[in-house]
Amino acid sequence: MKVIISAGGTGGHIYPALAIINKIKEREPSSEFLYIGTHNRMEKEIIPKYGIPYQAIEMYGFNRKQFFSNLKTLKCLFKAYLKCKKIIKQFKPDIVIGVGGYVTTPVVYAASKLGIKTFIHEQNSVPGTANIILSKYVDAIGVSFKSSIKYFPEYKTSFTGNPCSEEALKQIAISKRSLGLSDNKKLVLIVMGSLGSSRINDYFIKNIHKFDKKRYEVLFISGKDNYDMFNKMKLPDNVLVVPYLDQLPRTMKQTDLIVSRAGASALSEIISLEIPAILIPSPYVANNHQYKNALDLIENNAAILLEEKDLTDDNLVKTIDSVIFNENRLKELKENIRPFKVTDSSMRIYKILKELIDRK
Repeated sequence: MKVIISAGGTGGHIYPALAIINKIKEREPSSEFLYIGTHNRMEKEIIPKYGIPYQAIEMYGFNRKQFFSNLKTLKCLFKAYLKCKKIIKQFKPDIVIGVGGYVTTPVVYAASKLGIKTFIHEQNSVPGTANIILSKYVDAIGVSFKSSIKYFPEYKTSFTGNPCSEEALKQIAISKRSLGLSDNKKLVLIVMGSLGSSRINDYFIKNIHKFDKKRYEVLFISGKDNYDMFNKMKLPDNVLVVPYLDQLPRTMKQTDLIVSRAGASALSEIISLEIPAILIPSPYVANNHQYKNALDLIENNAAILLEEKDLTDDNLVKTIDSVIFNENRLKELKENIRPFKVTDSSMRIYKILKELIDRK
């Protein structure tokens, strides 16, 4: 199989794309890949590390508040479209896949105009603008949430789940001792996405002393850009702060309670590993989609919601305390999250891709 895949901007798009690549490699080891991403976002650094050929295009998202900046965006979009047509003609893919982010628009649209089979995947419960536009042109669509199907043409949309869930299940649990943690204390993991959150970091710095002498340990992932402020602090003995963790699901498998954003990939991993969760959706994302991602879990008593605007000095620590040693509550959250679990998301997507290619 020859595949062009595009996704960009955040780990929530990039890591599902990598999960799809891994499944195709597993099923068809001789497959060839080309990844098209932006010239200045995180995929440019991440993808080449996996040995995947990478082509960069200059693309920017539309800004609803700054009309004239969109003129530059339109110009970049047209230039990117022409470049993508050239790349596609040279590579001759069997299929072109878009996994989210504005960078996918010229890639997938160019493929559809050239008569190449196309597939897009939507991770969030409320689709992004790029996927709404592309849905009119692609051959098939996969969604992570059943509630997303209504936004797309039903005849070509399938509930696949998020491929990050399958990747998480494959991971081997990390040794807690290798992180400097105890084997006989419960672990609370606090992580606010791949880049961290300056707002939550500020909150944590002001309240870190409140975790002192708790009968559980806290592992806080600050994000690389925010780590220095913690590195200079004296931390309670039961608190560990790190800037970043590779293969986070390995640590999640040792976690008793997670405090997390509600990005689609994070939720898929939390669901697949059945981790009791306190969700703090990011209020800074388009369409407030993290809050909407979390709603299905919250409404089914499968996670706990704590909005960022409601954070006070005490309530995060108190919420953690109320759950971590309440075995009935932990069991209830695990049981209620189980019906959301999809264990074969990448395989579902692979089957759709094969069907599209074989349909030629």
